[in-house]
Amino acid sequence: MAAVARWLGRILPVAAWTCVVALLPWWLGLSLVLLSAFGAVLFDRRVARYAEWSRRTLRWGLPGLLFAVQRALGGDLIAWGAALLGALVGFSLVVLLESLLDHQVNRVPAAKTSPEWSELAMAPIGPPAHIIELVRADWQEATGEFVAAADDVRFEATGEGRGRYVFAEGQIIDKASPRYCVSPGGGWFAANLPGGRGEVLWDRQGGHVHRLAGWQLSGWEGDQPWLAQGNDGAPAPLHEVLGQGRR
Repeated sequence: MAAVARWLGRILPVAAWTCVVALLPWWLGLSLVLLSAFGAVLFDRRVARYAEWSRRTLRWGLPGLLFAVQRALGGDLIAWGAALLGALVGFSLVVLLESLLDHQVNRVPAAKTSPEWSELAMAPIGPPAHIIELVRADWQEATGEFVAAADDVRFEATGEGRGRYVFAEGQIIDKASPRYCVSPGGGWFAANLPGGRGEVLWDRQGGHVHRLAGWQLSGWEGDQPWLAQGNDGAPAPLHEVLGQGRR
């Protein structure tokens, strides 16, 4: 019953939204659909919850808009043909927009070559010693509902080895694989991108979500993630991966 209630809680609002857009004048419905698309772009990687709702209103508002358009055209066969053509174009643009948002990757500048050990040994004054010891990532498989990092979180599979993580505090991480891990201090949540294409990291304190295609989580140092490109790549801290210095 709990699963049915959650399903109804997700479906009923968006179904009602579709009906509202269908009953509105087509020009007003078009304005709302365009506003949803703008919200999906604006909130992407800023406020994950608002970004997800903007995407839903865009997907479910488009059928209502097409119904309003065919009604405004008279509801005859030509009107339905125009609506179907609009559906083909509209949903293609929605898929293109979501694909661009999901595959947006921060461009990483080329890493500077580290000096050789012999150069460091011959230097008059060496850099302060700091030995990096990475804590191995403890990867786990999410099956059904589970608890991680003292927060209630569930994994909802969507098929083809992917799904989304829904946290009790409202954070949603979608288009991720069921393979996940948590930092030793609980400050970070990590999951594989589908097909082993990279990682998605969520900073639970800062609220930032990073999707890093082509990078693999090497481990944790001071409860911070270190990543590498490929199995033989040198691990680097996240701020170097993002091309940012420490603030």
